[in-house]
Amino acid sequence: MKYNNSKFSIYTPLILALVLAGGIFLGSRLNYNKNTVTFNVERNKIDIILDLIETDYVDTVNRADLIEKTIPHMLENLDPHSVYIPASELKEINEPLEGNFDGIGVQFNILNDTILVINTIAGGPSEKVGIRAGDKIVLINDSLFAGVNITTNDVIKNLKGPRGTKVKVSVARQGYDKLLDFEIIRDKIPLNSLDVAYMLSDDIGYIKISAFARTTYDEFEEAAKRLKKQGMKKIILDLRSNGGGYLDAAINIADEFLKDKQMIVYTQGKARPKQVSYATTMGELENEDLAVLIDGWSASASEIVAGAIQDNDRGVIIGRRSFGKGLVQEPTMFRDGSALRLTIARYYTPSGRCIQKPYDKGREAYAHDLIERYNNGEMEHPDSSAFDESEKYYTVGGRVVYGGGGIMPDIFVPLDTLGYTGYFREVSAKATIYNFALDFTEKHRKKLESFKDYRGLVRYLNNSSIFNEFLKYARSKGIKDRPKEIEVSHTIIDTQIKAYIARNIFDNEGYYPIIRQIDNVLQKAVEEMEKSE
Repeated sequence: MKYNNSKFSIYTPLILALVLAGGIFLGSRLNYNKNTVTFNVERNKIDIILDLIETDYVDTVNRADLIEKTIPHMLENLDPHSVYIPASELKEINEPLEGNFDGIGVQFNILNDTILVINTIAGGPSEKVGIRAGDKIVLINDSLFAGVNITTNDVIKNLKGPRGTKVKVSVARQGYDKLLDFEIIRDKIPLNSLDVAYMLSDDIGYIKISAFARTTYDEFEEAAKRLKKQGMKKIILDLRSNGGGYLDAAINIADEFLKDKQMIVYTQGKARPKQVSYATTMGELENEDLAVLIDGWSASASEIVAGAIQDNDRGVIIGRRSFGKGLVQEPTMFRDGSALRLTIARYYTPSGRCIQKPYDKGREAYAHDLIERYNNGEMEHPDSSAFDESEKYYTVGGRVVYGGGGIMPDIFVPLDTLGYTGYFREVSAKATIYNFALDFTEKHRKKLESFKDYRGLVRYLNNSSIFNEFLKYARSKGIKDRPKEIEVSHTIIDTQIKAYIARNIFDNEGYYPIIRQIDNVLQKAVEEMEKSE
């Protein structure tokens, strides 16, 4: 996520105006007074210029606004992860890592300019009062929210609110002629960072973690115990697209797999002495075969876990090179509710590798690094330039691993572009597959909800003409048929349609078991797990 300090082009004129204003003031004083103007050298220039602008600038300015807009530019000359967060943004940014937020407890999407409830959070305020999946929210506090070009942010802003406050919603429900009114008392809503945990086979368990939040370790521990009771002897930990989070959550999860006193990670900075984290005797998964999945969006805490597993020769890392975020930020809170997250140290894997990729070419180049990897072909084959001999390190077993930015997987799996035709790219870019799945779910909700799990739903969909219905739907949205391309893309489109429909009914427990059919990284991991005895 980019903050205001990334928007250099917007605020450059303000900084120039600040400097110019100071210069004009000094010039005018020198013209009117023959004596040299001097200032107290103990005061810093920024305070002096702000004082001059506030007292003598031709127009009235807000000192606090100037400061808010100047601070981000001070950080522009540092690393890409040192950021200033205004008070208005801090709560929203922190919510995913805190593991909860205040709201009504629904998952929704906007379909045909209407708020469609996809699911209600179990035990949440909406479920308690009777809101159901499939309900369409028409009014919020008696204000119309259907057919008025609403946005997701508009909905969130009106449904979220402090715990204990009330919000009135009126919904349209199939089978009812009139709107149904509900008064919902907002409450704490859990945000799960563990997407799914289930058995891929009789002995292979699969756990996918989307972020390392405050509640992640507890979620992981509970899921692992449940899968072990189901016979799990091998585990695939999926950290793809996991951008990181809390360091202690990553350390606790790595500790589950490592033996006592094995190093997990260490940090060190100019003003921060070396701090080392070791595994303890508390690990419950020390003997299970392990594979960790990573990709270009696996960052920070994800890379700490993957690096610890790799350097200790504990498991196999599968996928593509991770992001390369190895800088430690320390938060400083201000009285107005804003915060500074300043980089104060670097992460190092047990072998001594620094995870952080270079950022000396500027923030824009840093932000576009993954695009460059794609353009350079790294998604199709390992980037040989990443294997820098000066960044050679060794695992505890003597295997060579490389630093210089990110974690290189032990087994590289190229990006699967089979089926990526022009037709598929168009229906994907326009969210046609996703929206069709929503529309289909609403038209057949009663039938779809009659199935006990995703397996029965898939059997039903396999015997339907759903793919032809999709093609008709796509044509109605202005997408022309391309028979040859459709034939090539049939499998990937058909699988995504069924996975999205299953998610609408069974959440992630329906989505992931279906989408795995076209997940070549996960398939490779299963293949590797099946080799081990």
